[in-house]
Amino acid sequence: MKQATLCFLLKEGYGNKEILLAMKKKGFGVGKWNGIGGKFDPEKGDKNLVDTAIRETEEEIGAKIKNPEKVAILSFYYPYISNEEWDQDVHVFLATDWEGKLIESEEMLPKWFKIEELPFGEMWDDDKFWLPLILEGKKFKARFLFKEEEKVLEKDFNFLQGID
Repeated sequence: MKQATLCFLLKEGYGNKEILLAMKKKGFGVGKWNGIGGKFDPEKGDKNLVDTAIRETEEEIGAKIKNPEKVAILSFYYPYISNEEWDQDVHVFLATDWEGKLIESEEMLPKWFKIEELPFGEMWDDDKFWLPLILEGKKFKARFLFKEEEKVLEKDFNFLQGID
């Protein structure tokens, strides 16, 4: 299966915790708020998935993340699509330390959201199941099977102490 990453930047200020989401402007997931990420690509210098998360975050929003923490592996399956390109393992990272000014790119428009005001109606259907768990500090592997219209048909979670 294709290996990909998602990275979420977190910050705290004035007693509020915020998460950075980005509106996908083109390609897979267009029109949805999501984390920043993409596929593992050795031709772009990726030696591992941490490299991918760092590279994609810098390319898509201008932030160079430091010490991202892997918190989940999400396996997505789309059996109603004959193209297996959509099936993928997504390695999810959190980052609280980065440098650089956040920018809008051709692909992504970044925006900070208060944790309690996440726009789940404008996100992937599965996000409402796993993103709150990550924000509670849980680590896990999960599997999502989608039906048509990109809606979750089945899901299961395996909670872990750490993620490799």
